[in-house]
Amino acid sequence: MKTRYRLIRRGIRGGLYYCVDTKTGKRTSLGIGDEDEARQIIEARNISERQPALNLQIARSYLVASDPAWMQRSWQDVMEQIQVQGKDSTKTRYRRALKCRAFDRLRSKKLLETTAEDFLTVLNGGKVSVAHFLRRIHNFALGIGWLAMPVLAPRLWPKPQTKSKRAITQAEHERILEAEKNPERNLYYQLLWEIGASQSDAAALNHDNIDWPSQTLTYFRMKTGEQAQLVVSKRLAAILKQLPAGGLLFPAIAATNANARAAEFCRRCGLLNIKGVSLHSYRYAWAERAKCAGYPERFAQAALGHNSKAVHRAYAKRALVKIPSLDDYEKQQKAIVGNRNPEPAAQNTATQGGHHATLAN
Repeated sequence: MKTRYRLIRRGIRGGLYYCVDTKTGKRTSLGIGDEDEARQIIEARNISERQPALNLQIARSYLVASDPAWMQRSWQDVMEQIQVQGKDSTKTRYRRALKCRAFDRLRSKKLLETTAEDFLTVLNGGKVSVAHFLRRIHNFALGIGWLAMPVLAPRLWPKPQTKSKRAITQAEHERILEAEKNPERNLYYQLLWEIGASQSDAAALNHDNIDWPSQTLTYFRMKTGEQAQLVVSKRLAAILKQLPAGGLLFPAIAATNANARAAEFCRRCGLLNIKGVSLHSYRYAWAERAKCAGYPERFAQAALGHNSKAVHRAYAKRALVKIPSLDDYEKQQKAIVGNRNPEPAAQNTATQGGHHATLAN
């Protein structure tokens, strides 16, 4: 086995000895001029390097015996394998993400020869998305048994630092509608405001998703397969009646891809100097409006699809709810009770007052 470290001397007389790493070419001063002492240091370094290498060779022998292809697999093989998993939208996302140049340093690297240093080099030079997909392919390789142990310990992975996302405001939405002269896109943005669907789910809606007798709109989310269902309000019905009575509701928009729809919306926002929003901001806006209106969280989950990050985000902390005073809230509740049952209103009020008194005690 070739030794990794060798000894050189700078200067003919009285010069210091240097350690040369034959793998990286880096030279490090030992800070001494005694040859015997310098050779002992070099030998110690080579011994420490040789033992892990020997252990790795033994491990490789056992692994090759169980799986002959183990020695040949590279990270490119992992990337190709993960791209055939999941739904079409997931495959497309992987294909696009793994084309990033940051992964070029790993493509030809054998799995068994990969070190934590290799991963850290990719992570230090990449964006948040690079760290996200690198961790995915790493965990995928572990899951299918192509890695015997993790390359990078869990605590060493960088914490995700995503950009802050916000909901589109009603004023911004109204400005966009006023400026958008294309009838189909205008109705498309109106529909997003009313139902909070993702841009792809809304573009794929067709007449079969609407049940007029029961006044409901139902669809299954492309991303998760979860069912989303909500009642057709008067305002939503007015929008739907302006759309085709059969087939796709937005035939021209459905013919484009997500990138084209996002680019068109971005162009419109740019012309209006509206910053920090995307088509997905309509989803956040719907969830935050629901929270501010006192809409039960389970209803919001059903309307947007149960596995909805937008609902969790809004109901956890983002939506600002104006809390009424207790006095005003009590008066409002008493008025509601009185309207439902005018005759025994006094009795209901007394009972309700006693209930509040009990809670206060």
